Amino acid sequence: MDRFNINSQIEHLQSKYVGTGHADTIKYEWMTNQHRDSYASFIGHAPLLNYFSIAENECSARVKFNLMEKMLQPCGPPPAREEQ
Repeated sequence: MDRFNINSQIEHLQSKYVGTGHADTIKYEWMTNQHRDSYASFIGHAPLLNYFSIAENECSARVKFNLMEKMLQPCGPPPAREEQ
């Protein structure tokens, strides 16, 4: 009974949160989710954003803009899909 309960909880989490992945998640999708989550966290935490802006010698608005641009394709273009 516990095994069924754990599986249903995992399925519920996977349907609710995209970043948790599923059995068919490829490495590219996983890494893209990780990068986007990181960039969103950097943007959302002002002290960390200020740290990056000082390190890059840019204003915080420019750093925020650059991070948002990186969120479009954080790991480059997606790999070609194999047709079956």
